This record gives sequence, C-alpha cells and structure tokens, in this order.
Amino acid sequence: MLKLVNIKKDYLSGDAAVHALKGINLEFRESEFVAILGHSGCGKTTMLNIIGGLDQYSDGDLIINGKSTKRFTDADWDSYRNHSIGFVFQSYNLIPHQTVLSNVELALTISGVSARERRDRAVEALQKVGLGDQLHKKPNQMSGGQMQRVAIARALVNNPDILLADEPTGALDTETSVQIMDLLKEISKDKLIIMVTHNPELAMDYASRIIRLKDGLITDDSAPFASEKQDPLNTSKNKKTSMGMFTALALSLNNLMTKKGRTLLTAFAGSIGIIGIALIMSLSNGIQSYIDKVQENTLSSYPITIQAESVDMTSLMGSMMGARAETEGYYHEKDAVYSSSVMNDMVNSVVSADMQTNNLKPFKAFLDDENSEIAQSM
Repeated sequence: MLKLVNIKKDYLSGDAAVHALKGINLEFRESEFVAILGHSGCGKTTMLNIIGGLDQYSDGDLIINGKSTKRFTDADWDSYRNHSIGFVFQSYNLIPHQTVLSNVELALTISGVSARERRDRAVEALQKVGLGDQLHKKPNQMSGGQMQRVAIARALVNNPDILLADEPTGALDTETSVQIMDLLKEISKDKLIIMVTHNPELAMDYASRIIRLKDGLITDDSAPFASEKQDPLNTSKNKKTSMGMFTALALSLNNLMTKKGRTLLTAFAGSIGIIGIALIMSLSNGIQSYIDKVQENTLSSYPITIQAESVDMTSLMGSMMGARAETEGYYHEKDAVYSSSVMNDMVNSVVSADMQTNNLKPFKAFLDDENSEIAQSM
C-alpha cells in the first residue's frame, strides 16, 4: 500500500547541505497504528510530510498502491492529498470564524461534492468522534480536546486510506490525550495511522508498531513489514480536485461577511481610487474637448492662409551679366587692386526679393459681402 524506498531529503542552509533523511526504507500495512519516535530534529516530521505529499524527497522513491511517485505532477499530488490522506495537526488548524460543521465540510469542498452530501458526511464524521450535538459551535467555544476531535473528523470525512497525525496530543492534558488516543486506536482497525510523538508511554500503550529515528536513520522497528509483491494499483480515488463556481463565491462571501470592518475599509479605499481615476479621465477629456472646440472656431473664422515669396530673377540675372561684362571687356593696370560690386549686387537682388503677404481681414469681409461678385455668382 505505502512503501518508502531509500528516501533521502536534503536542505540547503547557506552554503552547507543538511541531510534530514539519509535513506529511509519502510513499508506499511493497510491497517495498523504506527508511532514514530525520536528526539527533535531527527527527521520525524520531515518523513511525515513526505508521506503526506506536503514535501518532496531529494532521492529515492515513494510508492503508493504499487505506483511510483517520481513522475507525479502537481495535479497528481493534489488528488493524492485530497482523497488518500487525512491530516491531524498539533495546533488543530481550524478556521476560527467557521462553525464546527463548516470546518469539517471544507475538506469536501474542493472535491466537487454536492452541498447536501457534504453536510451529511460531515455530520456523520462528527458523530463518530462524539461531537454530533455541537455542530454549530465555533472553535473558540470548545476545549482543546474537542477541537482535536473536530480536526480528526475533518481528516476522516473524505474516507482517506492513511491518517497522518503530527503530535496530536502535544497540546492536551493527560486525560484528554487518552481520549484522543482511544479514538485513534479505534480508527486504526481499518485504516493506516502514522503518528509522530515525543511521548513514548502513549506509543507503547496504543501503537501496534513503533519506529525509532535518530539523525535521519531508522534505528529500530518493532514490527517490520515487507510484502512479497506489490499491491495492485487502486484507481478508485484517482480523482481530480475541483470546486464549483457557486461554492467558491459562497465561501468568498462568507469570508467577507465575517470580517465586515476590513471589507468596508477595503471597499472604501478602492472606491477612492476608482473615483480619482474617473475624475482625472473626465477632466482630461473635458479639457481636450475645449481645446478642439477653440481650434475649430478659430479655423472657421480664418479658414484660408496664403503666404507667397518670390525672387526678382531679372535683377539677379542682370547682376550676373554685369559681372561677366566687367571680367571680359575691362582690364586694370598692373599691380593695382580694385573693388567689385558684383557679389553685393547679387545678394541685394536675393534679399530685396518681392515679398507678398495676404491680408485676411478684408478678404473675409469680401467673402461675407452679399454684394460681392462671388455672392452674386452663386
């Protein structure tokens, strides 16, 4: 059913590598109560997280129902965690503003289960753990033992094959711890339970198998197991996780309504931003429209602008001809320097060109005159 083959896990701490697991080889029966013991930092929780799909191994292989997980995609891991694994944590991890029933139903929400079926299965799970009469309480109204029972019900509501418990009695008193252990012992009759604990007494009294870890290695296994052949692949729980649109909207609305103050402040801040952007866009469009209108009115008053520049080519050609006559028919005395006005005449011809500019005001008056030739011809 579940097999760890030479599992190794390394973490990088700065430039150094920390070897949390150094080659774990384990195989579990379909139904047994396994307790993992060891001092802090020996790799217990790391191994539990790898089994639950919460962390990925660095080397080796995790075989589930005869299938290797080396090529598992994110969707495969999601399906495995949602349908085959149940988690029980030391800190409960319950949603404080949700009722007990809603906390248990949440495990079924992303599985695509209908609302009616979710409620029926959640009620049944809570009745199994002895909380059938406290469905509508909230976690802060319950004791530590009761909250841990809710966490166990949430882990069982999906009918998983494996239940992983990380220090389930760590925050409980002795009497409550015994009650939780009795409940887990009962569940282990038809499910595989793997529990990490620092309490060897509880492990000795309730677990059917005790595994001891030290520095990332197994030092002792009270009931080792090795199957002769691989279990057949179980495809009955190979389902995709899914959540309906209306379910997601309902959960979102419920979350918003439980935190009204934060919701109102966020909505107010968002509205200020939206109104500010709309105001800036309105002013920009209004000013642009005003500029366009002014330009249109100005152009409609003076629709024609004509500018013409002309050069007196006759004067220019005359200056050039005079320069040629002077160079061909007239000679100066030797060693004498005389001034020539040819270039000056050419420049003056260009500069003193006939510049003409139209006068638009009388031209417009002429166009608007009803007695003008243009008006009479139309």
